[in-house]
Amino acid sequence: MSDLLETPSPKAARILAAAGELLLARGVRGVTIAEVAQRAHVGKGTAYLYWKTKEDLVLELVCRDFLALSGEVTARLAADPGLVRPSRLCGHIVATAPAHPFVSAVKAGGGELLGPLAADPRAAELLDLLGPDAVMRRVLPIWRAHDLARDDWPLPDQAFALQALLTGFLLCPAPADLDPAAVLPAAVTALLGPERAAEEQVRSAAEAGALVIAREQAAARALVGLPATTG
Repeated sequence: MSDLLETPSPKAARILAAAGELLLARGVRGVTIAEVAQRAHVGKGTAYLYWKTKEDLVLELVCRDFLALSGEVTARLAADPGLVRPSRLCGHIVATAPAHPFVSAVKAGGGELLGPLAADPRAAELLDLLGPDAVMRRVLPIWRAHDLARDDWPLPDQAFALQALLTGFLLCPAPADLDPAAVLPAAVTALLGPERAAEEQVRSAAEAGALVIAREQAAARALVGLPATTG
């Protein structure tokens, strides 16, 4: 789920891990700081040394899940710049996002996992910074500038259409005889047009996309008080 390597101490890492396990098992309403501390083998007061409230602890877990998802994207882009192509990147994000339960919960409005905490303004801001739709929205101008997407209609309209498409693939169950992974690339190409970029343009787009995501990661870290660099 979330990267727990960057923590103030081993105790903080244990608390985060324990909180994540309990939340996934019970949801936010069924978990207390006392139970988290007991599972992490620390005193209740120790947890409050790092987080003032349960909400702050949960929101850090949420942020780490967003950072993990976006970090996977940038790592893949570094290893395979061709992933930046819309038909591939959209499919990659739609395929990997469900493995990040806190990202999925915020996008879906909370559910049993986060409940009313999904309405916290910080959760909404994380979704706007690093959610699947947000990443695509910020990469869209890069695609347009590098011959990877059509630029003959207004950017806001195009961004909304892309968001609607991705949301449908993320949230709508597919028929049993249909493979969404095979349908999505064709749907993206139908929406954005053919990918005419040369290989040099593709590499440039991948670098620009990684920089944009890194900027949003820094903003997400600042939002919950995580260090500004990944180390």
